[in-house]
Amino acid sequence: MLPKLQEKVQCVRRERKLNFDNKITEILNFFCNSGDRSRRTWKPNVQEKRLFSYVLDRHIRVEVTTHTLRCLDKAGGIDEYLLKTPYHKMGTEMGLYWKSRIETMYEELGKREVVFFSPEDEARFEQRFKDLKVAERTARRDPRRQMSGWSDKQKQIEEGQVEDRLMDEEAAPEQWDANS
Repeated sequence: MLPKLQEKVQCVRRERKLNFDNKITEILNFFCNSGDRSRRTWKPNVQEKRLFSYVLDRHIRVEVTTHTLRCLDKAGGIDEYLLKTPYHKMGTEMGLYWKSRIETMYEELGKREVVFFSPEDEARFEQRFKDLKVAERTARRDPRRQMSGWSDKQKQIEEGQVEDRLMDEEAAPEQWDANS
C-alpha cells in the first residue's frame, strides 16, 4: 500500500484574530491511490484568558494559543513577552496595540522620580501596619468567641479561676498514687 501524499493548501483567512504568535488554520489535501482528494484541517488550540499586566495595572482579556501561554510563562508575564517580541513577529493588530501601550507606560514610569522614605517613617509605617493587623484579628476573633461562649472562659482566665482548677487536677493524680 502506498502512503498518502500530502499537499498543503494556503489558508484564506485566520480562524482567530487575537493570537499573538501567527498560528493559523492549516488545510492539507490527502491523496489516496485512486487520486481522490480529502481535506483535513488543523486548528490552533486557542484559549480565552485574562492576563494581568503589572505595567498597566489591569487585566487584559485575550484569546491566545497554548504555545503563547507557555511563552508568556517563560518570559515572565504578558508585559515582558510583549516587550521582548519584535514587531514583525506580532501576528495581530491587537498584539501590536498592547505592545505599544505597554512601551509607552514603561517610558512614563521611567521618567518618574523615585522617592524613598526615611528609616523613622518606615518604622512608623510598619508599626501602624502591625497595629492594624492586630485590630483586624481581634475584630474577627471577638464575635466568634461570643457566639461559642468563649467569653465566660475568658473572664475565668482573667480572674485566675482556671489556673487554680488546673493545679487541682494536676495534684489529683499524685493523690491517687499515694492512696494506692
